[in-house]
Amino acid sequence: MKSRLTLLLSLFFSLMLFSADILHAQIDREAGNQISTRSEVIAERGMVATSQPLATQVGLQILRNGGNAIDAAIAANAAMGLMEPTGNGIGGDLFAIIWHEESGQLYALNASGRSPQNLSYEELMEILDEKGVNSIPPYDLLSVSVPGAVDGWFEMHERFGSVEMSEILSEPIWYAENGFPVSEAISASWRRSVPFLKNQPGAFEETFTIDGEGPEKGEIFRNQDLGNTFRLLAENGRDAFYRGEIAEKIDEWMRENDGYLRYEDFEDHESEWVEPQTTNYRGYDVYQVGGNVQGTAVLQMLNILEGFDLEKTGFGTAETLHLMIESKKLAFEDRAKHYADPDFQDVPYETLLSKEYAAERRELIGDTAMEDITTGVDVLEDGDTIYLTTADDEGNMVSLIQSNFRGMGTGFVVPGTGFSFQNRGELFSLDPDHPNVYEPGKRPFHTIIPGFVMKDGEPFMAFGNMGGAYQPIGHVSILTNVIDFGMNIQQAGDALRWNHSGSTQPTDDLNDSLTDEGVVAIESSINYQVVRDLEARGHDVKIGDSFFGRFQAIMRDPETGVYYGASESRVDGQAAGY
Repeated sequence: MKSRLTLLLSLFFSLMLFSADILHAQIDREAGNQISTRSEVIAERGMVATSQPLATQVGLQILRNGGNAIDAAIAANAAMGLMEPTGNGIGGDLFAIIWHEESGQLYALNASGRSPQNLSYEELMEILDEKGVNSIPPYDLLSVSVPGAVDGWFEMHERFGSVEMSEILSEPIWYAENGFPVSEAISASWRRSVPFLKNQPGAFEETFTIDGEGPEKGEIFRNQDLGNTFRLLAENGRDAFYRGEIAEKIDEWMRENDGYLRYEDFEDHESEWVEPQTTNYRGYDVYQVGGNVQGTAVLQMLNILEGFDLEKTGFGTAETLHLMIESKKLAFEDRAKHYADPDFQDVPYETLLSKEYAAERRELIGDTAMEDITTGVDVLEDGDTIYLTTADDEGNMVSLIQSNFRGMGTGFVVPGTGFSFQNRGELFSLDPDHPNVYEPGKRPFHTIIPGFVMKDGEPFMAFGNMGGAYQPIGHVSILTNVIDFGMNIQQAGDALRWNHSGSTQPTDDLNDSLTDEGVVAIESSINYQVVRDLEARGHDVKIGDSFFGRFQAIMRDPETGVYYGASESRVDGQAAGY
């Protein structure tokens, strides 16, 4: 009898412990946070967040050695081009938003490059006709525009930098020459990219492979040529790239390989400081770079969503997701028709960003999915990019995004340079009436967007996420997670994500319009009843099988000046401070 009682008591306590384990698993973390995979990083003197931990440490070391947030951002970006060439590099473009504490102002930089000056629209169309294609091919020399990232670094440094460029580039040079262990997610992307690119003309295979393959996780990778290029930049400045040895090498290689860029394209290149576009969302001033980038779509979506009580409809519900999906569809139609290089097109910001226009668009949202949608070329739904953000003990903050566009770009590597050219030129429209139509010396449409938020005149958050056309969705998701749903910034990035594809694209003809509802992709942690409810509203829903971006952010407490950092938990990211 006693042994039976002992057995029953043992079973009872085992069940109690099992139940406690289940409860603890549901809570997820000791802090009781059911969304986040980890806590925010909190520090007072400085913060860096990137998608590669070693690059984060490179930026942090600059801060610890007396550099400011701008110096740290350049150093981290240089390291990222070496360590994550699947998303960025000095063959690509750059955009940044900078809070400068001393002047008390926000600055926006468009460091994107232009199409070849000696290739006319008529010549382009003849070449495409000969190739038998009706769009600019992504892995073709036609898609190569002038890389703007290096000029962006030197513009930022000349205006705000505090230490010498030789110091900023010293650690990236060391890693290029001595090597670094490749991290997990980057290795996977790298190995997927190599088979598509290693046979491209140029030095791709000897630059970016080890024995003809992408590096494995943990394998040491070196890029001596990129290290040499960084040394030239450290010693001779931007002119080494745009008017010196590197520009000359590129010109010679382009001529030998029937390319279209010339020395003069590099010599004439310059970045542009622009007035950032902004809207107020529930008391928060949200800023984006306008012009030939899609950041304005973030502001348009927020203006539409402001008319709905998202706090009441709740995070991750069918009602909230429906409202967000429909606002995305509306904003992306304007994105397809109006966003273009402002040197060639007068972008109608006054209308696009007005609350009155948002109210008109909001009236189009009903209880069911809008079906008057067309599936465009859909070349923008994927895109590999890196986003990073930095902050220092003076209060400066940098929001920076940089990209080759399609992963490792075109795969064209001029021997001795160590980098691949971007394929941003793919994103021109060929419709002669379209604002984004190809023209010589013009900047193509860009998907990459840095974000910044001010509150009551003070910097609140530098944030962003990479991922092609997903980026405006990701920005809006992060902002509503923080502002409407009360999440901290790590929660906001870890929370369930969704995507929508099928909108008309800026590469389409101007008269293309919407004809169906598109496809909604949602991460697999979604409650399936929400999926059923969305389908009942007419949405075409799939679970997973999409790209949901990568995120970093730094938030500043306006009262204490303390920084809160967050980084992408789905891949290799790290936020670190001191």
